[in-house]
Amino acid sequence: MTPALRVHARIGHRALLVTAAALPLTGWTVHAYTLHRQLAASRRDPLTGLLRRDTYTARAHRILARHGGTAVVVLVDVDHFKAVNDTFGHAAGDAVLAATADRLTAWAGPHASAGRLGGDEFAVVLQLDVAARGRRFEQLLRVLHTPVVLDDGRTVDVAVSVGAAAPDAIGTRDLSALQRAADAALYAGKHSGRVTFAGPEHTAVPAVNGRRAGRPGTATWGRAA
Repeated sequence: MTPALRVHARIGHRALLVTAAALPLTGWTVHAYTLHRQLAASRRDPLTGLLRRDTYTARAHRILARHGGTAVVVLVDVDHFKAVNDTFGHAAGDAVLAATADRLTAWAGPHASAGRLGGDEFAVVLQLDVAARGRRFEQLLRVLHTPVVLDDGRTVDVAVSVGAAAPDAIGTRDLSALQRAADAALYAGKHSGRVTFAGPEHTAVPAVNGRRAGRPGTATWGRAA
């Protein structure tokens, strides 16, 4: 074999080895990408795109541990949701849930933990300075009460009940305790059109029908019903 042919042979053999080595790598890259997408999808609710409960809880714990002094737990419940389904259909109900989730996510920002707890119930844990709470909760009410326009042009009026709890008011960074207090505050202000902020008294409110009954005299932000 001439020197030129030997050079070409070595180059060709080397290229073949590189190509052969690249094929499994490419296949594994595609496989890893697919697994990553599947894992990401498994962490999110398919309808709303919000975090599922386990992922929401893990992220919420991290926020409370890092920013406990200024963190807030916010629970949101869509009012009269059954009436939306009965009047407009379940597709319209899904659209309301998806719109509520999108608005909640935009309001909370990328560093928050926003999850769907089930049905028409949502939760957000975020860092929110005390001085900004009133203004930010007013923003939240405005965006959540904006009517939802369906694909067929019909408009669905949306109402929500919102309860919030913070470690500085409740005296604990425990997520479960804060969620219970926020839930009690939510039901204290049910259908009021306001954000009801929990106080220490909400940690002792007894459960009623699986939910915690609210008490009067709690701090609120927002418009009147």
